[in-house]
Amino acid sequence: MKPHRFHTIPLLSAFLLAAGPPAAWSAAFVQCPDDADGDGIPPYHLDGTVLDTDDVSDDDPNIGCMHLTGGDGWIKMADGTELYIFSFSDVSSIPQTEVLEKGIFRANSPAPTIRTREGDELYLTLTNVGTFNRPDLFDPHTVHYHGFPNASAIFDGLPESAVAINQQASITYYYNNIEPGTYMFHCHVEATEHMQMGMLGNLYVDPIQNQTGYGGDVSTIAGKEGGPGPEGYVYNDGDGSTAFDVEYVLQLQAMDHVFHNASRDTQPLPFADMIDTYPTFNGRGYPDTVAGDLLPPPNSCGGDTAFCEQPSPQPVSSLIEAGAGERILLRMSNLGIVQHYTVSVLGIPMKVVGRDARQLRGPDGTDIVYETNVVNLGGGESADVILDTDGVPAGTYFLYATNLNYLSNNEEDYGGYMTEIHLN
Repeated sequence: MKPHRFHTIPLLSAFLLAAGPPAAWSAAFVQCPDDADGDGIPPYHLDGTVLDTDDVSDDDPNIGCMHLTGGDGWIKMADGTELYIFSFSDVSSIPQTEVLEKGIFRANSPAPTIRTREGDELYLTLTNVGTFNRPDLFDPHTVHYHGFPNASAIFDGLPESAVAINQQASITYYYNNIEPGTYMFHCHVEATEHMQMGMLGNLYVDPIQNQTGYGGDVSTIAGKEGGPGPEGYVYNDGDGSTAFDVEYVLQLQAMDHVFHNASRDTQPLPFADMIDTYPTFNGRGYPDTVAGDLLPPPNSCGGDTAFCEQPSPQPVSSLIEAGAGERILLRMSNLGIVQHYTVSVLGIPMKVVGRDARQLRGPDGTDIVYETNVVNLGGGESADVILDTDGVPAGTYFLYATNLNYLSNNEEDYGGYMTEIHLN
């Protein structure tokens, strides 16, 4: 950690805003260190996209800033069913003074992906905009960076040891990204309910080796002999063993439509009877997993035509595309709260190089990477899986859950945990 940047702003915002201050205070202590003009919009997004052209001169390439809201919204399942959800949305490009107005009814499934680099500092602001469809609810929210060594317990998102923010309040979390790997994030307030309702997302940290290289001959690990170097590495492996050419993220989440409908209709929540009726990769069931942009469902307007202009609440396709011979990295995670799942790929070898944000090596450095035809994922687990397509014919392949009863959209066949891999 760099002590000169670890100032009191995040802690002050946490304690002053946790009690639910007036709306005028909601963004008063939200701060990105590089926001020189003070409008609440960081100069650059985490992905390098320019957000504020008037404020780019003071950009620090090792500082990432992002602004999320926690609220509600609607998504559409592959059989046409609309589900009411709670989740996060990315409002980094919206001025702070407009977040409470424009950040309503923007919930995404999954939540916007957080991606940083090893050595980066991340200032992540969360604003609780409330539940538009359920004005009787006053649920607090947090961000829990699952499995990550936090700088302080105050930033861990557990309401027992940290701070949960009420409606119209904000908190800025600080993360010093010192460990590369595949993580995930979710709300930890009333975790069973809020995670079932959709408050979870993908998160990963790229290793420093992506910038420095490992120092060896990349031509033999790029999938094609004599081809260009790999797109990146999963870990600081030192030998190129975690190199990949293309990269995809797959988050498993299953929803119980009865539970979501009970939340929508102000009914007692059936915790004990919770079952997975809509299994999804990245918030979609097959065949929507391979579709392009999905239009917002009609209910996403919330009775106000202004909300119809919101971006799609399900923006992440799970279609996997690569050239024959390339190494495909799958960053897989499971944040379902009911079942464990087993995922398989027909016709392409699978190699697991990391589990739970740790490279698979023993204490003495022994390589314990393994090849398999199935990957098991329990709740809160992640796996870094490389598909080596060298020698695999071009064509369409299927990635799916071997729990065959979850290859459905509720009572309809041909859905759920399945997507396609297109080798060109």
